[in-house]
Amino acid sequence: MIAALALTLMAASPEAAPAADAPIRCAGEHRQGAILVCRTVPGAQVTLGDLTESADGEGWIVMGYHRDAPSHAVFRVRHEGGVWERRVEVEPREYEIQRIDGLPPAMVTPPPDPAFQARLARENRTKGAAYTSRWEGHGFLEGFDWPVTGRITGVYGSQRVLNGEPRRPHYGIDIAAPTGTPVEAPAGGVVTLADPDMYWEGGLIFIDHGQGFTGVFMHLDTVDVEVGDIVQKGDVIGTVGATGRVTGAHLDWRVRWRNRQIDPEALLALDVSDLR
Repeated sequence: MIAALALTLMAASPEAAPAADAPIRCAGEHRQGAILVCRTVPGAQVTLGDLTESADGEGWIVMGYHRDAPSHAVFRVRHEGGVWERRVEVEPREYEIQRIDGLPPAMVTPPPDPAFQARLARENRTKGAAYTSRWEGHGFLEGFDWPVTGRITGVYGSQRVLNGEPRRPHYGIDIAAPTGTPVEAPAGGVVTLADPDMYWEGGLIFIDHGQGFTGVFMHLDTVDVEVGDIVQKGDVIGTVGATGRVTGAHLDWRVRWRNRQIDPEALLALDVSDLR
């Protein structure tokens, strides 16, 4: 369980006197790949590093750190009462190297065929559009559960070497389970993408858990929801499969906030009860 962090912020200008109480409280960690769920002044502009977002009408805001976040970040709150900020240390992490062999060559280096490249471009546009969702619900306040139970075969942040070729890091958790195993929504949200046949991901679902904090569920055998569906924590959204770029049946569970890939495991211990 992660205790709420009461962040005492320093005045950023002579006009902004320090508040008697911290203007923002957060649950989470300042750590590479971590999530922060915070409560502040409704409508306040909150900056974390190079990104600024607005708290909602109840003062809630969800943020996160990328895998390779720098060692320090500016954490700033701007509202009608003034501007406060703090320079925070971001805890570094060490990442594994994972080697995966036996993949079809086209799943490592896609062919230059124009029709195939057009498919990849179309799928990238679809995913990009889904990432712009900003659901007004608060699914991220419910706490998160594992979407499926199984053996962990891949972890967040590991450097991938595919058929001997170094590739981008892995940004999810791979959970091995038999084809057809139900996959449940780890928290509530709105479905923003539901496609049974993406090239890389195979069966793919996006769920916006609130404010664009998006869960990604890949390699599904069946996709049992549609875009626009509101799902509750524990609802079955699909089944485990071996579709897309895989060597066996598993779920690849990822989480993204804006352009930052978040460690899904960081969600599981999140406790926001002290912020309510």
